[in-house]
Amino acid sequence: MTIRLYDTSARQIRDFAPLTPGCVSIYLCGATVQAAPHIGHIRSGLNFDIMRRWFAYRGYDVTFIRNVTDIDDKIIRKAAEQNRPWWSIGYENERAFNDAYDALGCLPPTYEPRATGHVTEMVEMMRGLIERGHAYEAEGNVYFDVRSLPGYLALSNQELDDLRQPEGEGETGKRDPRDFAMWKAAKPGEPSWETPWGRGRPGWHLECSAMAHKYLGTEFDIHGGGIDLIFPHHENEIAQARGFGDAFARYWVHNAWVTMSGEKMSKSLGNSVLVSEMVKQWRPVVLRYYLGTPHYRSTIEYSEESLREAESAFARIEGFVQRVTELAGQSVEPAAEVPPAFAEAMDDDLGVPQALAVVHTTVRQGNSALAADDKEAAVARLAEVRAMLGVLGLDPQAPHWAGEQEQGEDLRHVVDSLVRLVLDQREAARARKDWSTADAIRDQLKESGLVIEDSPQGPRWSLGSR
Repeated sequence: MTIRLYDTSARQIRDFAPLTPGCVSIYLCGATVQAAPHIGHIRSGLNFDIMRRWFAYRGYDVTFIRNVTDIDDKIIRKAAEQNRPWWSIGYENERAFNDAYDALGCLPPTYEPRATGHVTEMVEMMRGLIERGHAYEAEGNVYFDVRSLPGYLALSNQELDDLRQPEGEGETGKRDPRDFAMWKAAKPGEPSWETPWGRGRPGWHLECSAMAHKYLGTEFDIHGGGIDLIFPHHENEIAQARGFGDAFARYWVHNAWVTMSGEKMSKSLGNSVLVSEMVKQWRPVVLRYYLGTPHYRSTIEYSEESLREAESAFARIEGFVQRVTELAGQSVEPAAEVPPAFAEAMDDDLGVPQALAVVHTTVRQGNSALAADDKEAAVARLAEVRAMLGVLGLDPQAPHWAGEQEQGEDLRHVVDSLVRLVLDQREAARARKDWSTADAIRDQLKESGLVIEDSPQGPRWSLGSR
């Protein structure tokens, strides 16, 4: 058994070899909390939640760090626009992100450090970089000298002479326009902390280098994030860490975007879909299915039609789980192991689409067993399905989603009673061979969003797609 991952730095799929046998350490760039999360933000958390679950299934002891960037230019700008304290903006949106992660079934990280809680570590890193000749102070700012570090830009594969480094207001005193800010001198009305070079606040890149060093040490296994972070953020994280003497991350794993009309989903473009609004329209488990089942390196083009397809696909799985559970008379425990084809797909760069195909094939086999009244085979297939869904965080009988089911149980009983009255009329029509009336009743129920299935145990109903 070898897990393989696409390593952005190597530009190829590599066998995963952990730094410490039996353990895996993961650092994920988490939320910058200037606004509430849209589904593009939360996709990264979902993809790495599935990665974490798969490593755990394969027997690894996982340390998973997901940071919170609670101070940066965007947060300060939002605070000024809304005439609110910067920390109020950050805390409110941090809560919103955690609510979104929880709603979509993401496991909590091992640690979730905030940038503002690690200024001491940032100062220590800057001091070390200045002493090693990789950084310098100018007019209260501290900059990284990009020409001082051989191999800078290897991750993003750019040429230094062609580099255009993003920069913010007030970044004065640079020796080279390509140098980037690690620390920004204080401005009136902005948050600031005391340092040997005067009061100021951290740059975005420094925050992650310092927090990764504190929680994972000088070297760790996997650094993750969205493809938009490759440059400048991850490139500059590497520069700081290696300039400080850290080996840093051994593998770089990046997830693709959620797009609308071909553009990355973002607040600035006004094309974002907030998670808090989406969970009012769609079941959270359906959103997880929609965002988590495409391959993490493939772009998701948002559309309601795709969401409806995800809803229907999950309903087929959920319906099978429910039918076998009713037949067995009790909950069927997940199998100890997933099917080999599922494991092979997941080992190969987290091939969730191929793994999901195994889930649906197993569901079809289970439905065939139900149709043949083969209870033993149906129960065996359900055990396999639950094991696979557990790895993907989609098991409808897991405690997290079971609560979601219970919320609609009372309403389901009412609807079931009403539908049963109509189905009794249909059965009476079928008994007297009035096929046109029976078909008309079925079609009318279908138009109402209900799917009728004739089984050896009698007619059953389920919700169809919207």
